Amino acid sequence: MSIYQRRIAKYARRRVFRTVPPRRSLSAISGEHIAALDRWIYSEKRLIQSDSLRPEHLSDLFVTLPTRNGTARPPEEPDIGAPLGYGHHLVFFHPRNPERALRADGTDQDFCPPEPFTRRMWAGGRMVWKDPLLIGENATATSTIESVEKRGFKNGSPMVFVTQNIAYRKQGTSEIAIEEERSHVYLAAPGNRRGVKEAKGLPITADYRLEYLPSATMLFRFSALTFNGHRIHLDRDFAQLSEGYPERLVHGPLTALMLLEGFAMHSSGAPFKSFVYRAINPMMVNRHVAICGAVKKAENVVQVWAEDVETKVVGMVGTVYV
Repeated sequence: MSIYQRRIAKYARRRVFRTVPPRRSLSAISGEHIAALDRWIYSEKRLIQSDSLRPEHLSDLFVTLPTRNGTARPPEEPDIGAPLGYGHHLVFFHPRNPERALRADGTDQDFCPPEPFTRRMWAGGRMVWKDPLLIGENATATSTIESVEKRGFKNGSPMVFVTQNIAYRKQGTSEIAIEEERSHVYLAAPGNRRGVKEAKGLPITADYRLEYLPSATMLFRFSALTFNGHRIHLDRDFAQLSEGYPERLVHGPLTALMLLEGFAMHSSGAPFKSFVYRAINPMMVNRHVAICGAVKKAENVVQVWAEDVETKVVGMVGTVYV
């Protein structure tokens, strides 16, 4: 066991993630900062992106996912004209900004609140499938701000929750094919102490279970697929020294995609109607993850969750409606 694995295990036993001492207190967030935030909240924000659902890009995704690359089942190749897989739109429609336009942690500034709320974490989201996008075709994504919520400003732990609404349409049509809500939380500085959150209401046993290892290579490839330069997924020193985590973190959308992939492998083929998910605890590189699901057939609902195999800490929970 490496020194980093021992460190992770130690923190898991204590059920706490310790982080670096806070650099910024609430008193350092000035009235000018809050005024700038309020102006940003009430400003109009809209982004339209077009993309081609290229089979070559999907091939890169398929060899990255253990559910598609021959690890869990025979390898697959995308078929032009076939419906895009559930959640596979996440590797398309990304901002294409030069490095000089990124923030210091490598994240895009699109839909991000102003300084000092620069520390971004993926919080959760919702997807609704209405008409499948097709592999090989062109599509557009229109993003707007659904809501902005300020929390913790009175107790000294200010954070800003930003929820985007993204409408995906086949090129040349007005009907929405996929509707997505995507929530991020923005913190003013690293240094928050937090215990491991308990995931309540999960089934005692799972109907299926799929284990995989989110390796450093897998994280690098997913960052490349999504054109995501966030250093917390790529740079160990940044994750440890700047963010205070024992190791690099697994992407929130990668875990969400794996929850969908896990159920897709074990489903009867019935179409997915919607998916709601929420990040609970960070998941870290080189830690085996179990993708679990419990089917409620009478309700056409599947509870899904991702947990650390060794510590049983749950990183994400969700519900798939079929």
